[in-house]
Amino acid sequence: MRASRVLLAAFALATAVDLGSLLAGADTGHTVAKPLLMPLLAGYAGLRGAPRLLVAALLFGWGGDTLLLSDADPAFLAGMASFAAGHVCYLALFHRTGTARARAALLLPGYAVALLTTVALLWPDLPADLRLPVAVYSTLLTAMAYAAATRLGLVAGLGGALFMVSDTLIATGVADWPQLPRPDFWIMLTYAAAQFLLVRGTLDERRVPTAAYGEVRSTTP
Repeated sequence: MRASRVLLAAFALATAVDLGSLLAGADTGHTVAKPLLMPLLAGYAGLRGAPRLLVAALLFGWGGDTLLLSDADPAFLAGMASFAAGHVCYLALFHRTGTARARAALLLPGYAVALLTTVALLWPDLPADLRLPVAVYSTLLTAMAYAAATRLGLVAGLGGALFMVSDTLIATGVADWPQLPRPDFWIMLTYAAAQFLLVRGTLDERRVPTAAYGEVRSTTP
């Protein structure tokens, strides 16, 4: 338990350094801190008994983080592919760990509209060779976020939604849309929060059956 807290504190510190570096325009700090985030979070999750699929999703996120430090187009596509593999891991994990909730049918139209609207608006402004990859990736991302919201709880659902926000900010930059000041700060803020909330929501979900079983036993004569 103590080791996991150390890793969680290290993740928080690395996140703060990364965000502070982005605000200050210190590229070296960002280059050093960004690749540390997901290994630290994966280590924390692993020590807390996280399933392998969760750790794999985080490590694919680390691959994407590292590749996206480069501005080259091949690195961008490889980074997108790494994140896509992470979303596949998350999808498999959520279908194994969570259970379908009654709100699934209510939320489906909202996520579908968000996906179709985002892709339709971005499509004309994206480079031609990125249109199809971005559309496929966005579909996987939205499916992951939807599964997090409908098969786990509010915490994981918020994590999935923030992941969508973070990657949409990246896509608008690629499409050369007007950006917020310090766009990389907002991308990393929503991304780091998203990954942490997905971890927290998954760990919380896995504890529910154990807690419920304990309550049954405590009430049994």
